[in-house]
Amino acid sequence: MISIFDLFSIGIGPSSSHTVGPMKAAHAFAAGLDSAGVLPRVVRVAVGLYGSLALTGEGHGTVDAVLLGLEGEEPQDVDPAHVPQRAGQIRADSRLVLAGKRPIAFDVAHDVVLNKHLFLPKHANGLTFAAYDAKGATLAEQTYYSVGGGFIVTDAEFGRTPPGEIAVPYPFKHAEDLLEYCRRDGKTIAQIVMANEAALGRSADQVREQALAIARVMKECVEAGCRHDGLLPGGLHVRRRAPPLYRKLAAREEIGRGDIMLWPMLYAIAVNEENAAGGRVVTAPTNGAAGVVPAVLTYYRNFHPQAGEDGVVTFLLTAGAIGLLYKMNASISGAEVGCQGEVGVACSMAAGAYAAVLGGNLAQIENAAEIAMEHQLGMTCDPVGGLVQIPCIERNGVAAEQAIKVAQLALLEDGEHKVSLDTVIRTMLQTGLDMKHSYKETSLGGLAITVSLPEC
Repeated sequence: MISIFDLFSIGIGPSSSHTVGPMKAAHAFAAGLDSAGVLPRVVRVAVGLYGSLALTGEGHGTVDAVLLGLEGEEPQDVDPAHVPQRAGQIRADSRLVLAGKRPIAFDVAHDVVLNKHLFLPKHANGLTFAAYDAKGATLAEQTYYSVGGGFIVTDAEFGRTPPGEIAVPYPFKHAEDLLEYCRRDGKTIAQIVMANEAALGRSADQVREQALAIARVMKECVEAGCRHDGLLPGGLHVRRRAPPLYRKLAAREEIGRGDIMLWPMLYAIAVNEENAAGGRVVTAPTNGAAGVVPAVLTYYRNFHPQAGEDGVVTFLLTAGAIGLLYKMNASISGAEVGCQGEVGVACSMAAGAYAAVLGGNLAQIENAAEIAMEHQLGMTCDPVGGLVQIPCIERNGVAAEQAIKVAQLALLEDGEHKVSLDTVIRTMLQTGLDMKHSYKETSLGGLAITVSLPEC
């Protein structure tokens, strides 16, 4: 069983699949060289990026992430400001310190190959590593896939259940299983998740503490996004909108014009602008969709009179359970199923979680999560210029508002519905598989080719 804290992981922008995952893969490869005892013999490392990683990797900071990962950095610990600085130094010196221990020559232009129109067989986000000794003999090689949300698997691990998986008291795979456990034992979705996390090695207090820590990072990200003015990095010259929007909404509030439904859009825009700038964010379930869950959670905390820490924990555990259903039964990778697997899943998570903290019953929570995804089906992933900016930032804002409204709609009714959450998850997966690859995070279709890029 996957922990929800693998789904809600703290990392850096702009992409969980194209930044966080590649950094983890590079770190794992370098650490493997060290643990195998061959690190002192390495004189060269070669990296290959394939498919979506190659096509949009420059805009997603993939190469920089790989460079830092090879030096031993990890997404949850690295200073976001350090990444471009150190990557620039590696390029200038044509040297890196492998696993933080072994200095080697490394010419980025020669040793990192972008195979833009070659896809590895198992996933659109493939990357390979090879290490060589002074005679050119191969010391180690490995293929990784970055499968969305910062998760990585090796070629041998792809599609397999990890050996020795820990048994949990409620081993749900489908929504039907999860809801049946809740009904049978009289538990909420959050309580089911709490019991499973305990079996995975965390006490109830530790689960609560970690959930609140995740919430704090989300809150800090919203606040940072509302403070930081200026242009986002990349060639689109996109100006940050959250700070002036925040000032305008605050001014309206002072004169009695609440317009409170604009706040969740602002919160989501703030998070995704921080993400686009390479800042500290929480995958929820991905970086490209990182604004939706924090936006709805912040809206709940700021505008619900009974909001408190218990509600925050319930919100995140419920959202995490819904996210796991998509992770286990479909995909949270835009390169595999389009943006329905990222912003669509985040909208579904947030809608179900918001319904839960508003007091919804199981049927209403499921209905909210289902409605949210039903109306995201078929959404493409077509980042302009390969950057997580247009249409990604606004898309998070719209999805945050939608999540709140569909949760409120679900609570006005009795929860009876024709389409189950399991059905819409299966439909999302099939829709994504049917989608042309040009609409799945390749920047080869949609807005990515119809929007004119500014002259350099």
